[in-house]
Amino acid sequence: MSSDTNASPRRIGVIMNGVTGRMGTNQHLKRSILPIIEAGGVPAGGDGRLVPEPVLVGRNPDKLRRLADETGVDAWTTDLDEALADEDNEIYFDAQITELRHPSVSKALDAGKHVYCEKPSALSTERALDLYRRAEDAGVVHGIVQDKLWLPGIQKLRRLIAEDFFGEILSARGDFGYWVFTGESAPAQRPSWNYRAEDGGGIVFDMFCHWRYVLDHLFGGVEGLFARARTEVPRRYDEAGEPYEATADDAAYAIFELEGGVTAQFNSSWTTRVRRDDLLTIQVDGTDGSAVAGLRTCYAQPLSATPKPVWNPDAPLEHSFMEDWLEVPAQQEYKNAFRTEWELFLQSVDAGEPFAYDLLEGAKGVQLAQKGYESSENRAWVDVPALDTSGGAPPADGRQTTVAASAS
Repeated sequence: MSSDTNASPRRIGVIMNGVTGRMGTNQHLKRSILPIIEAGGVPAGGDGRLVPEPVLVGRNPDKLRRLADETGVDAWTTDLDEALADEDNEIYFDAQITELRHPSVSKALDAGKHVYCEKPSALSTERALDLYRRAEDAGVVHGIVQDKLWLPGIQKLRRLIAEDFFGEILSARGDFGYWVFTGESAPAQRPSWNYRAEDGGGIVFDMFCHWRYVLDHLFGGVEGLFARARTEVPRRYDEAGEPYEATADDAAYAIFELEGGVTAQFNSSWTTRVRRDDLLTIQVDGTDGSAVAGLRTCYAQPLSATPKPVWNPDAPLEHSFMEDWLEVPAQQEYKNAFRTEWELFLQSVDAGEPFAYDLLEGAKGVQLAQKGYESSENRAWVDVPALDTSGGAPPADGRQTTVAASAS
């Protein structure tokens, strides 16, 4: 561990439940928590430092043991209750499959732990709101993963917005996705549960939670939408090579109406082949300029450098429109997006202050996914009202208004 301060660091136990999964292992443990530890923690309490001490929790002891050996993390257990009972473990983090999240997070809140969890925060808006209300009643710091906000490309885009580069923003257009192999001719890049609605799968449920916070924080709150969800590849192969019926949507096409009059259009697909700058690109057009952001890069074109195309399909196109764009330079060092949010959350816990990206933000994401499915199923425009955060207990089984995929 490096030491760039003479102050004695404060150590804080972090229960990491579901950390043996892809996201939990790679983004949260290896690329976030472990680098934070190696850096000597995060600045906290004046000249102090706050150092997380992870406790790995999961259902498979063999996976936990291998991960502990690989990462050098000593503490691991299959007993969540045991981990929650330890007063040194002040933070609970959840990266399990979504259907397991509500009961586990509820346990952690009942134990008085600060809570940080992956999205979606629950399988229904009611359950997501219930977690928010429980966390508020418990008086703990709580947060939801909103990693896209700290991607270098998105941060550069946010800087352009803050500097009023666009003038009046007219529209935003997002294009996300790539070809996910079915598992027949080549191994699939994503787990099979992603394509089973009964297991909480579906690209609307997955990606609309992202689009909600991206739209809300960059362009304005979502007020309505029209969406079409589709299951374009109905037969896939699981991790054992066995065929199964894909019951969840693998592509979605949506138009969002935002406060202030901005229109956003987002395509989300695991059945598309990439011919663009990145796996995710967001183009913003305004009266004074436009920009296209990817995961790491951002290109801009001001009004003064905008070409004046002439439509003539009878002649070869000699103008290179790509050359009219300037790359937006980095003006700072960008860390891993997940690590950046982890650091902010840890600092909020240390200060005892509310985290800006809390479980209400998580509930908004679940709400947008459900509204997306509602729109697709009814082939209709759907309003997205403000959430009611007051009272109201969810159903005992937690599955009322559960997101259901719209296959077609």
